[in-house]
Amino acid sequence: MPSSGSVAGPVAALINEFSKLPTVGPKTAARLVFYLLNRPRHEAQALAEAILAVKDRVRFCSICFSLTENDPCPICDDDRRDARIVCVVAEAKDVYAVERSGAFKGRYHVLGGLISPMDGIGPAQLRVKELVERIGREDPHEVILATNPNAEGEATALYLSRLIGPLGVVVSRLAYGLPIGGDLDYADEITLAKALEGRTTL
Repeated sequence: MPSSGSVAGPVAALINEFSKLPTVGPKTAARLVFYLLNRPRHEAQALAEAILAVKDRVRFCSICFSLTENDPCPICDDDRRDARIVCVVAEAKDVYAVERSGAFKGRYHVLGGLISPMDGIGPAQLRVKELVERIGREDPHEVILATNPNAEGEATALYLSRLIGPLGVVVSRLAYGLPIGGDLDYADEITLAKALEGRTTL
């Protein structure tokens, strides 16, 4: 019969590994580990194999730099997508967020981050050069800057608009406003101000 120490070793190690994931603290990590301990072995095996498959088979698309198994990715390879509109996002996960809306039928360009001088990240560390080259090659009608509405996202959008605006392409920014179903009295001042600035005529 194994001692408590031998059981605690792998349990503690897995809790430590889960704790390294974003937004997962020690308590959540412990809950995940004890959940897995109570599941059949084949479920743990499937999880482990799925993690390894992601690391072994997923790569960057050579056109948009989103994550994909096949190069080019299914979006870049889809002739039904509108190549005249390119949506620029910070990370590959943002592609999935926009796709969930079902409202965008164009193509994407993933920068690989945002301009953040405090973290030593400038345009040279992002896929800005590739974006400019792509605009020259594909000649899109519009580039949508879909970076986050925070300091880094705004700085990146401003830099890109000044860089690619002179190339003769329409540069737009995602609108800010109030969430559907929200109440005005719960909205912060900046959100309300942006909603007023981006108001539309009915």
